[in-house]
Amino acid sequence: MMEDLPTPEPLVLLSAIEHYAYCPRQCALIHVEQGYADNVYTVRGKHAHERVHQDHAADPESDQVMRGLGLYSDRLGLIGKADLVEMRAEGPYPVEYKVGRVHRAPAELQLCAQALCLEEMLGRPVPRGAIYRIAARTRREVAFTAALRQRTLETIETVRDLLRRSYVPPPAKNERLCRRCSLRDTCLPQVVREEARLRGFQSALYRIQDKSELREG
Repeated sequence: MMEDLPTPEPLVLLSAIEHYAYCPRQCALIHVEQGYADNVYTVRGKHAHERVHQDHAADPESDQVMRGLGLYSDRLGLIGKADLVEMRAEGPYPVEYKVGRVHRAPAELQLCAQALCLEEMLGRPVPRGAIYRIAARTRREVAFTAALRQRTLETIETVRDLLRRSYVPPPAKNERLCRRCSLRDTCLPQVVREEARLRGFQSALYRIQDKSELREG
């Protein structure tokens, strides 16, 4: 009799790290429920990232810059893509492009995860990177400190546990996070936050009809 093979651990997408740090429920709806949806902000972001990835041929320093670089870490079970990586003497320098308002902590965790992948792939230290705001045309450098690396590793494992359990957390308590979220209509935070209202919807949805109701229907 063949023994059951162990279930492989789920891979964590680099984008899931930022999604989780912004809102665990958003992360689960996208990466567990596969419920991604676009709005004006996500479409702008996609177009901006596509331009970054396609600008390689027009870059006068293309030998020192890699765009749209596929990233992975076998050790950490990570996979994804870097917008841009500058090859510097001190080591690879990842640059993450962002459209509109940048939520600092989530963006830094995602960028640090890219650095961890680059260190494993290239065997070189990655001490720093940057977040580039497209609209403002400004960079903010991020140092990959021991504390930031530890928070990144913890977030990776938390996301993996969420994927492993197929768990969808409740909505964020901070309603401001929901205003520009493309998944607002899927998440229904205004309903899920109100337990009494949610129980009413659930009872109506799963109520078993009696025979008289079935005959009338």
